[in-house]
Order: sequence, then C-alpha cells, then structure tokens
Amino acid sequence: MGVSFTHPQYLILLAVLPVFVFIHFFALRHKNSYALGFANFEAIARIKGITLYSKNITILVLNILIALLMIFSVAGFTITKVIPTSTFSFVIAIDASSSMDADDMPPSRIDVAKKTAIEFVEAVPAGTEIAVISFSGNSFIEQDLTQDKSLLRRAISNIETSSIGGTDLYEAIITSTNILKSAPAKSVILLSDGQINVGGIGQAIDYANENDVIVHTIAIGTKKGGKTSFGISKLDEKSLQSIAYSTEGKYFRAYNEEELSKIFKEILDLKIKKVSFNLSRHLLLAAIGLFLLEYFLVNTRYRIFP
Repeated sequence: MGVSFTHPQYLILLAVLPVFVFIHFFALRHKNSYALGFANFEAIARIKGITLYSKNITILVLNILIALLMIFSVAGFTITKVIPTSTFSFVIAIDASSSMDADDMPPSRIDVAKKTAIEFVEAVPAGTEIAVISFSGNSFIEQDLTQDKSLLRRAISNIETSSIGGTDLYEAIITSTNILKSAPAKSVILLSDGQINVGGIGQAIDYANENDVIVHTIAIGTKKGGKTSFGISKLDEKSLQSIAYSTEGKYFRAYNEEELSKIFKEILDLKIKKVSFNLSRHLLLAAIGLFLLEYFLVNTRYRIFP
C-alpha cells in the first residue's frame, strides 16, 4: 500500500504549522498574565478541575489536527493498494531507437524484442486487450487496444528502428497511460536498453500512478554492450528500475532471447492491479467534525470563565 498526493504543491502549507504553534504559546503567555489578575482565578480552576494551560494544549492539538487534515485534503491525499485481478489490458511499448540495433542479443535487440513480444501475444488468454507502441525521440501508436491477435502480430512485426534520434521514456509512458485510461486493470510492458536522453521520467511516473497504471520494465541488452552503426551501445538500468519500482511494477533484465521469453511468461502470471482511493473528502469531513468538537469544548467544559 502506498500514499501519494494529487496536488503535492499544497504540502508547503505544512511549514506554517510551527509558526502557528509559536503564536499559540506566545498568546497563551499573555493570556496567563491577564488571567492572574482575577482574584478568583485559582478557585475557578479548582472548581473546573482543569488548568488554563491544559485547556490550551488540548485546543492546540485539535487545531493542529484540523490544519493537518485540511492541508492533506487540499493536497489530494490518496492511498494506492495492489489487489488481485483476473483480467488485464496491456500496452507493449518497444524501444525503436537506433541503439536497439545493437548485436549483443543476436541478431539485434529489437529483433529479439519483437519476436518474444509476438510470443507473449500468442500466449495471452482470448479476450485480452493489447495495444502496441514504438518509441524513440517520439512515440507512435502502432496498434490501439484490440483483442485481434493477427493485428497485434502485424503491428509488432512492422516496427523498425527509427531515424528520429533519442529515447524518450517519458512520452512512451504518457502515451501508454492514455491508451489504457478506460481499462479497469492496466499494465505497460516497456522494453528498452534504458539509454534515456530525451525528456524526464518523474512526471511520467506521477501520471501513471494517478491513472493506476503498473509499468513493468524489461532491460534489453548486456552490460558489455553491442555494436551499432554509431559505436558500442551499453545497457543503462537505472531509469528502468526507477520506473518499475515507482509504479508497483517489476523490473526484469533480459540477457538473451530465452531469458526474455521467461520474463514475458512471468508477467502474464502477475495477476495484480492498482486501485487508488482519494481520501480528500473524508479528511475534510473529519476536519469539520473536529472543528465542531472544539467549538463545543470552548463553549462548555473548556470555558475559562463562566
């Protein structure tokens, strides 16, 4: 179970709480001085059975709780749970950048990725919806969500390495998430050598999480690297690990075709989906409830003077 905020920028309001506490005690000090001016103050305190100090501490705690609840409500406090599911919709996102021509997974990384992706399509249960995209400096929807395996095979087979420079994992995740928005259980299988050099991934991860998308990442290639037209291309795992970890997915590393085939089968057996619960409304109602409690206390038991 994870916790996130849809509007995290409002969490900066938490910095106001220490100032609020300081102001409270500063005001309490002056209030004590004022109260001691009454000859019957100590008698009143004994009758009431509670001191001015303890009254104000209780009210302070309530005020802090109310403030916390309201800040978390405005920031969009969200709990994400991973639960079992029987069906899934997938997007297979294949890196088509020039580095995928590397020969460390013969005949090339992209050829092995395409072959095993087709095997995955053949293995999924009938009725499973799958989409296919390719990405390099841009992302392209090769096939939208469909249950037609012949269309999916053709879309994967037609992917070629792109002349557009760069590897934009950011756009790949955004595009995949948009395709899956209406699906009840959604997962992206992202195959790449991880050599990200276009865009950033932080916002893409946030976007995937906001839409309950799990991203499984598969690193294609070896640490030693393979030859390409522009030199040696080596595997870069860090960004792929970060994407998988941050979206409740799994990270895999494929050294060869057999390993990649096993990975696809393992993904097919992962019967989990993400469900998010935005608790903003509940926190706001709790804050209102505490405010009413505080109002009752300061006008009854916690009144300083009758």
